[in-house]
Amino acid sequence: MKKTNLFLTLFLAVFSLGVVAQGLNNPKCKAQEKGSTLQVLHVYSSCSPFRPAKSSLSWEDTVLQMQTKDEARLLYLDSLVAKKSSVPIASARQITQSPTYIVRANIGTPPQTLLLAMDTSNDAAWVPCSGCIGCPSSSALFDQSKSTTFHDVACGAPQCSQVPNPACDGNVCGFNLTYGGSTIAANLSQDTVTLAADSVAGYTFGCILRATGSSVPPQGLLGLGRGPLSLLSQTQSLYQSTFSYCLPNYKSPNFTGSLRLGPVGQPQRIKFTPLLKNPRRPSLYYVNLIGIKVGRGLVNTPPGSFTFDPATGAGTIIDSGTVFTRLVQPAYEAVRDEFRRRMGPNATVTSLGGFDTCYTVPITIPSLTFLFAGMNVTLPPENFLIHSSSGSTTCLAMAAAPGNVNSVLNVIANLQQQNHRILFDVPNSRLGVARETCS
Repeated sequence: MKKTNLFLTLFLAVFSLGVVAQGLNNPKCKAQEKGSTLQVLHVYSSCSPFRPAKSSLSWEDTVLQMQTKDEARLLYLDSLVAKKSSVPIASARQITQSPTYIVRANIGTPPQTLLLAMDTSNDAAWVPCSGCIGCPSSSALFDQSKSTTFHDVACGAPQCSQVPNPACDGNVCGFNLTYGGSTIAANLSQDTVTLAADSVAGYTFGCILRATGSSVPPQGLLGLGRGPLSLLSQTQSLYQSTFSYCLPNYKSPNFTGSLRLGPVGQPQRIKFTPLLKNPRRPSLYYVNLIGIKVGRGLVNTPPGSFTFDPATGAGTIIDSGTVFTRLVQPAYEAVRDEFRRRMGPNATVTSLGGFDTCYTVPITIPSLTFLFAGMNVTLPPENFLIHSSSGSTTCLAMAAAPGNVNSVLNVIANLQQQNHRILFDVPNSRLGVARETCS
C-alpha cells in the first residue's frame, strides 16, 4: 500500500487559506485552457495562491479538525433537504469557507482572473469585489470599476427575487447573509464571464462589498447546481445543461483535473444511472444508490437506508464539496461491520476522531463497490482509505452522517469520486461515471 501524508496536505489546503503563495505567477501554472474545458486545481496545488505554509499540526490534529469542518457541511446539506426556502448564495459557513477544488474564471472587460470554488450543491456565483470592507487580505478582488461591461441588477429584475433577504439601495438589488460568526453584504450584479474559451455576457452573480467575522472566504464560488442562478441555468443554450469533471487524487504532485462544460467531448464509453429530482430541493443531484458491496458480499443494510423520498429529502446525493462519504447511521454501521469482519478476528480496530475503523498494522484490503440503479462503481483503495504520514495508521475514509440531527441524507463525497469522470447530463436526467486518471 502506498503511504501518503494525505490528511496533512488536505487539511492545510482546505482550512489554512490565509497564507498566500505565488503559485499563479509560476509559468507552469498558466495553462492554456481550450474550448469549454477548464483546469481544476486542488487548493493545495503548487498553482494555488491558497497553498499554506508549513504547519506544526500533528496528523491526529488534522484529522479531528477536518472532521469538524466536513461535518459542518453535512449539517448544511441536511438543512437544505429539510427546508422549503430557496437555496441562497453562500448560505452557510462551510459552503463558502472550505472549497476543495477551484477553477479559473475571467470576469469583466478587460478580463480579470479570479479563482472560484467548484460546488455542485450551490447555485449562484459570487466574488469579493473591490472596496470590500472586511474581506480577507488574501482575497483577489474583482475591481468592478475597471470593467466596461459591469452593471448592478435593478430591484425590479426577476433575479432579485432569487437571492436571500433582498433589499434596495436606490435601485440596486442588494442582499445580506449571516453564516457562522460572519455576515456579508453584496449587490447582485452582471458582467461578462469567460470560462476557458467561452464568454457569457450579462452573467448574474453576487458582488461582495462588506464582510465581518472570521469565516469569510478569500475566494469566489461557481455554483453548478440546477437552480435559476446556477451556471447551468444561465448558460443553457451554450452548454445544454451538461458538464463533467475529473477530480485529481489528493496525493498527486500536480493536483490538476478538468471541468468540461457542454456535451461536446464527453466520454462515449461510460456507465449511467438516473438522476432523481427532489421538487423541494431541485438543485441537488440525487441518485438511486441501492446497495454497497464489501468484497464480493452485499452488505445487509437496513431496509430504507437508501430510499429516495422527496417529502423528507431522504436519499443519496453526489457532492463535490464534501470530502468524506457519509451514510445514514444504520447503513454506515452495516458497511463498517462488514469491513471489520473482512479484516479478520486478529486485526485490532482502533479509532481516530470520528473515524472508528482504523488499523495500525498492514491489512489486506477488500474491494468496495457502490451499487446504483443501472451501474456499479468499484473504488480503488486510495478512494476509500486514508493513511497517516508514517503509514502506521490506516482508516476507512467513511463515516456516519452527523448524529445530532435527524439525518436522512447519504452523501457521495469527493474523495470517493477522485480519478473518475463524473458526467452530469441534466437534459437526459442521468449521471455517468467512468474511470479516468486525471492526477
